[in-house]
Amino acid sequence: MLTDPISDMLTRIRNAIQKRHEVVEIPSSKMKLAIVELLRKEGFIKGFHEVEYKNQGKIVVELVYRHQKQAAIHGLKRVSKPSRRVYLGYRDIKPIFNGTGVAIFSTPNGVMTDVVAREKKVGGEFLLTVW
Repeated sequence: MLTDPISDMLTRIRNAIQKRHEVVEIPSSKMKLAIVELLRKEGFIKGFHEVEYKNQGKIVVELVYRHQKQAAIHGLKRVSKPSRRVYLGYRDIKPIFNGTGVAIFSTPNGVMTDVVAREKKVGGEFLLTVW
């Protein structure tokens, strides 16, 4: 049984980038859809679509490669884990790599980036960073 589906999603994306795949399939969930939507808005992926597969469904993510096959995503790091949850108030949220990276939070108002969380003055669970 998979204990951390978000870590699994990040690992699948990392592996696909390492092998220079154009798309990667991820088992679907509402949280993963929200995270993938933020990655699309921030320009880390081209797009995504949901495909029905058995009971759960899959998310097909289209990866972005820039000049010389350089991936738009340089790194993904899971911060809050099932064994150690990390929560931050909006005052404690800092920019990632001087604003070039993005932190993704799960808040009472939904899943959002660090910039939006600071603007809305809402904290939450610090899910992951992308740069």
